[in-house]
Amino acid sequence: MEPISIAMIADFFHPDVGGVEGHIYMLSANLIRMGHKVIVITHSRPPDRVGIRWLLPGLKVYYLPFVTIASGATLPNFFTFLPYLRTILIREHVHLIHAHASLSSLGHEGILHSHLMGVRTVFTDHSLFGFEDAASILTNKLLAGTLRNVDAVICVSHTGRENTVLRGELFEQSEDDPPRLVVSSNVYVIPNALVSKRFQPGLLQKSDTITIVVLSRLAYRKGIDLLVATAPRICAAFPNIRFLVGGDGPKLIDLLQMREKYLLQDRIELLGPIKHNDVRSVFIRGSIYMNTSLTESFGIAILEAACAGLYVVSTRVGGVPEILPEDMISFADPNEDDVFRAVSEAISLVSAGKHDPIKAHERVKRFYDWTQVAERTERVYHTVMKSEQRDLWDRITRTMRLGRYAGPIYSIILLVDCLFFLFLEWWMPREDMDFVTHHWNHRRFASATRGL
Repeated sequence: MEPISIAMIADFFHPDVGGVEGHIYMLSANLIRMGHKVIVITHSRPPDRVGIRWLLPGLKVYYLPFVTIASGATLPNFFTFLPYLRTILIREHVHLIHAHASLSSLGHEGILHSHLMGVRTVFTDHSLFGFEDAASILTNKLLAGTLRNVDAVICVSHTGRENTVLRGELFEQSEDDPPRLVVSSNVYVIPNALVSKRFQPGLLQKSDTITIVVLSRLAYRKGIDLLVATAPRICAAFPNIRFLVGGDGPKLIDLLQMREKYLLQDRIELLGPIKHNDVRSVFIRGSIYMNTSLTESFGIAILEAACAGLYVVSTRVGGVPEILPEDMISFADPNEDDVFRAVSEAISLVSAGKHDPIKAHERVKRFYDWTQVAERTERVYHTVMKSEQRDLWDRITRTMRLGRYAGPIYSIILLVDCLFFLFLEWWMPREDMDFVTHHWNHRRFASATRGL
């Protein structure tokens, strides 16, 4: 297959830690090893991470000077990003952009602008969203506008696929008589993965104390309120239980108040933000991993915990039931009583020695592999590159179908974007740009990074 020059675009990337960040990094590293050229475009991280940086094992990252507004996401501005993106895509000879995450403004804008330069587009959705609250309604309409003209959509679970199809209005009329709505053929499911050797189980140590590990963003969506409600009950019912809680976020204050209220300073240890390289060292201190998310498209931390040998307790939400076999995980409804029940069952199971960490690691190792994920993603890329590209009139026609009000608004944005692009073509001619002409020796790179 012909090598492709790819630009990953997202608001969420290193040095921030999370599922999206890890997904982009590992996918990029494996695509480079397969012979493709990959760069990452994201926003700056004050005080000094701005401009061009290189990450091991040779990933080029553009940190653009945009200010975040909340949770690491930038303010949607539509046109400010175009001069930067145009320069980068042209000088790096990019063929395809791969945008990530519904809440990434840079990803949405990258898809909007890239068609102007003949660059193909792929979007990966990593999260689930509802349909009732104001934030979800606005996000979903923005997503529908972005995906109206995207070349392919990737979801990390089948549940996530259903959610994205509904939110992004990814339907087409069939050729049946009478015609009916069917899911667009350019929507794919490719799960997350992990590097299993980084999550080897620790040495088995006999102890009466059972440690429950929680690693998560401390935010409402991650169900931290459920953790705050159930942790005191678990500690009261099981004197031999300790908690290790890693992560940072707005709900940290609630955890601190709960610990003070119930005098659990010696039973609940708050670790703060955890670097990804230190995640295994936290996991191997525990026997049970607890996830209380209210919505979860995949849950990479669950997979990492299971690979490290922990028994998993999780709320039955989103794509979580697709991750592990039933004998490696206990499910609970997202309410206090059922979470307490599921944790109690897990404690009894682990105490009786019915969970083997080594066997759990070997099973997860066979299930998920980044090489397979990269190969499946590569096939999506090549399908996109071979497909017919939509012209401007087709894009406007499809955009107008967004709705009575959203359609004209997005169409106006699209037309103004075209005019601004023409102005940039005149103001900053391509022949005046400095083009990237030297690239990695892929054979040497593949040899040096084998086993990463």
